Amino acid sequence: MSKDIRIKKGLDIKLVGVAEKNITKISQSSIYAVKLEDFHGITPKLIAKEGAEVKAGDSLFYSKSDERILFSSPVSGKVIEIVRGARRKVLAVKIAATASQEYKDFGTKEANTMSAEEVRHHLFASGCWPFVKQRPYDVVANPDQAPKAIFISGYASAPLAADLDYTLAGKEAALQAAITAVAKLTDGKVHVSVGVNSNSPLTGLNGIEVHKVSGPHPSGNVGTQIASIDPINKGEVVWVITPQDLVVIGELFLTGKLNLTRTVALTGSQFKNPQYVTAISGAIIEDVTANNLQNENTRIISGNVLSGKEVKAAGFLGYYDNQITAIPEGDDYEFFGWNKPIFNKISTSRALTFSWLTPNKKYDLNTNTNGEHRAFVVTGSYEEVFPLDIYPMQLLKAFMYKDLDEMEALGGYEVAPEDFALTEFVCVSKQPHQKIIREGLDLMREELG
Repeated sequence: MSKDIRIKKGLDIKLVGVAEKNITKISQSSIYAVKLEDFHGITPKLIAKEGAEVKAGDSLFYSKSDERILFSSPVSGKVIEIVRGARRKVLAVKIAATASQEYKDFGTKEANTMSAEEVRHHLFASGCWPFVKQRPYDVVANPDQAPKAIFISGYASAPLAADLDYTLAGKEAALQAAITAVAKLTDGKVHVSVGVNSNSPLTGLNGIEVHKVSGPHPSGNVGTQIASIDPINKGEVVWVITPQDLVVIGELFLTGKLNLTRTVALTGSQFKNPQYVTAISGAIIEDVTANNLQNENTRIISGNVLSGKEVKAAGFLGYYDNQITAIPEGDDYEFFGWNKPIFNKISTSRALTFSWLTPNKKYDLNTNTNGEHRAFVVTGSYEEVFPLDIYPMQLLKAFMYKDLDEMEALGGYEVAPEDFALTEFVCVSKQPHQKIIREGLDLMREELG
């Protein structure tokens, strides 16, 4: 029996450029990259050196803090470059892919007959452990801390997000194998959330507790669901896995191969044909978009418009991402834009803005922030779009002046940067909320453990 989660606070940002439900197979990229920025808080120790020949699934580096946590190559080929930054910090590992893919064989496994330690070891060896992330701190999970529950959000409410019901269709066997395996890693429940009217393949799986979610974004954020189902208290840990990563884990158990091929949604008004494509994590953006962009005055985002990362055409698809968004670059200025009626933008305010009159209208928004960075102005607008039982303004300020006691007391353990994406969108002060939260969580992790 499912349990309903109804979210009232939030904001649906309806944009043009929803991906059409047809999947195009694109040509393989010549070069792939595993970027360290995708694994926040990880200090790498290299295993594969420049010039090394690797198979898909071979380890490239491991975490300095826990050598069991390996990070694997998404493709077979040759390591052609270790990209380094200041003080020789490793930024990325680039692999020139072979024409035909060779996979390291990890052996097929029957999750039903495995112990928790055997499942954990198999995820370590294959490089699948980074798919398991933890709250608090929103980082790769510490395997030595047992979670009180595991959460999986099968409902994506972010702007133009990939339709998970569509991308997961036909992958029930892999999903069930993954659920059976990861369920052994906790004494608690595996909570799976789906849309209230969805036809998700996740709902028919065994060993899970299903929750049906309704309401505006961020109802699909796993942080919102955790707060509604089983909030995190001090000293507690929950683990989070995305459905697309569950498929990778399930295929590992069924086939013995690490297959990082994903169904990626190409979305946004700057795509000629918004659609779904199959691509391997770390592929070159230019190859994935394949002559599909409208013009050069475009912002390309790996992920969604609220919490994704800006990339160039020569950049690489994020390790966890199943969406690429392209919208117009906001490099223009409006004459008296602050002093005239506005009909072509979304606003939570009714001061000369009229988006509230047409709630189903889709907008072609650009990246212009329509204002400049300034001191915090108390407007009450954050609370209108923030569904967690937390004071967002007070928590942001505590994170800014680094008061650890207040950060704890105000709910710092419960949040992740993506939970503040909407408050950043509506902020009249143009404060970088997600950056503030990320830096505050890093400080809490360092000082409080």
